[in-house]
Amino acid sequence: MTSRTLRLAPWVAVTVLASGCAQVPREPLVHQPMTARADNMASMPRRANGAIFQDGPGGSALFEDRRPRNVGDILTIVISERVNASKNSGASASRTGSLAADFAGIPKLLGSLLDGQDAKLSGGNKLDAKGGANANNTFNGVITVTVVDVMRNGNLLVSGEKQMGINQGTEYIRFSGVVNPRTVSGNNTVPSTLVADARIEYTAKGYIDEAQHMGWMQRFFLNVMPF
Repeated sequence: MTSRTLRLAPWVAVTVLASGCAQVPREPLVHQPMTARADNMASMPRRANGAIFQDGPGGSALFEDRRPRNVGDILTIVISERVNASKNSGASASRTGSLAADFAGIPKLLGSLLDGQDAKLSGGNKLDAKGGANANNTFNGVITVTVVDVMRNGNLLVSGEKQMGINQGTEYIRFSGVVNPRTVSGNNTVPSTLVADARIEYTAKGYIDEAQHMGWMQRFFLNVMPF
């Protein structure tokens, strides 16, 4: 009994490790980190630069509207993505050939040996292949993100996440990209179609999401089966 248990122990260990690897969460597609905090104003020295207007962190310029321009500022992304794609391809090819050999003109010495041995060969090859694919994706929503970095040209690197717990599961909406401050509207919103390097992710976590994934043993046989 002990020897049988020792023989089964490696297989049990491999099974446990494989099942553990099957539940490893995927890394988010969006830029990390997904939030940033502005510098603490209390720890920053204040400078006297005027009797009426005081320029400093957290304040707005005298002749400019209040738009996100510093790390820690927030803005709202209006997600409106629609992608339609289709692809069709086809190929056809054909080839035929024939060969005939007549031994009537050979010398009489060999004629008796090859009498009635005329040869005819023919062959053909034909290929007709077609393929097609269609995709239609739509993503609409709203998410508020944080400025995590300000580039030298003034563009803003933004990133953010929204979590919603619904019916014993958690849904995540993540967004990151580069925003031109000039595209931000007066109500502090920008459409996702004007965001460069946009990464949008909608995923979930919970038993409902796990039920939609193939098990590790199914994936194993799917990779090793030759058909």
